[in-house]
Amino acid sequence: MGLAFLDPLPKFELIGTDEKTYNISSFNAKKVLCVIFTCNHCPYAQGYEQRILRLQDEYGIQGLQIVLINSNDPENVPEDSFEGMKQRAREHHYIVPYLWDKTQGVAKRFGAVCTPEAFLFDRKRQLKYRGRIDDNWRDPNRVKERSLALAVSDVLAGKEPVPHERPAMGCSIKWK
Repeated sequence: MGLAFLDPLPKFELIGTDEKTYNISSFNAKKVLCVIFTCNHCPYAQGYEQRILRLQDEYGIQGLQIVLINSNDPENVPEDSFEGMKQRAREHHYIVPYLWDKTQGVAKRFGAVCTPEAFLFDRKRQLKYRGRIDDNWRDPNRVKERSLALAVSDVLAGKEPVPHERPAMGCSIKWK
């Protein structure tokens, strides 16, 4: 089940690949917060990686902050270890925090099920959108609907995104 429309942002305190600790108050100055559960190994997550970073570039000046969280168990997928996360963030020039949910507690509180899966919160930190980035993970040139970008634009403009949810497609979170 997980979070539903208008639910509050769950609290968290996680370490990032930059070795800083982040919590929800770390992003208080931002109008809109987008938490995206992702990982290193998933082809869906890899396919969306640069689009996510471009979204931060496109809307960051207007008040968007994207935060990436990896909740996968590195025992199941060694590539998703914290060291692997640091390497990926460095090699792919991440401009957003990439946080490690070592206990998987944050993913459970959100009800995240796959990577990537986006959760968009407004200034009051109420959930306004949940789901996919867009409608074509394989080929950015064939995207017909930029679902997350449309929701971000609406929330920044003070409007309710319609729809509030688009099912995310991706690899399942690798639970302990």
